[in-house]
Amino acid sequence: MTAPIIIEEYDPVWPQQFETLRSRIAPALGPLAAAIEHVGSTAVPGLAAKPIIDIDVLLRSRDDLAAAIKKLYSLGYLHQGDLGIPGRESFRAPLHDFPHHLYVCLPDYREFDRHIAFRDYLRTHPDDVVAYARLKRQLAAEHRTNRDAYTQAKSEFVKSMLQRALPDRGTF
Repeated sequence: MTAPIIIEEYDPVWPQQFETLRSRIAPALGPLAAAIEHVGSTAVPGLAAKPIIDIDVLLRSRDDLAAAIKKLYSLGYLHQGDLGIPGRESFRAPLHDFPHHLYVCLPDYREFDRHIAFRDYLRTHPDDVVAYARLKRQLAAEHRTNRDAYTQAKSEFVKSMLQRALPDRGTF
């Protein structure tokens, strides 16, 4: 059985946890990383979330992936491949760390920009934060152990927020 989906009230320690993780990842990757960003719900002040930090690393060059995998392995991260999402490589976090997901994105991975736009939009639209938190709690109750259904059920809300955040990009 899959672990239940738990949505917690926003915790101001989440950005601090991200900074702790970033302070280890950034020196290890050095110039390979163009950006290291705290994304997802834990990156939005006031937003209820699953208490798992999401980190996107944007590589400067697609040719740097093998080196990034080695450097992250030296920190205890295990490369899991793209998990069916081309352009984004997933890593299992070391057991002793805060719960988090680490993704290394290739330079042409369009979702990286969407993750940043979604986060930044919500950071400046508190009414949408309230609506999103309400939706997440409702969906977590409805899809208690089905993460795929939970994620799919949020997709229309996410698309509508992205259309507001990136109006010149068309539909999502």
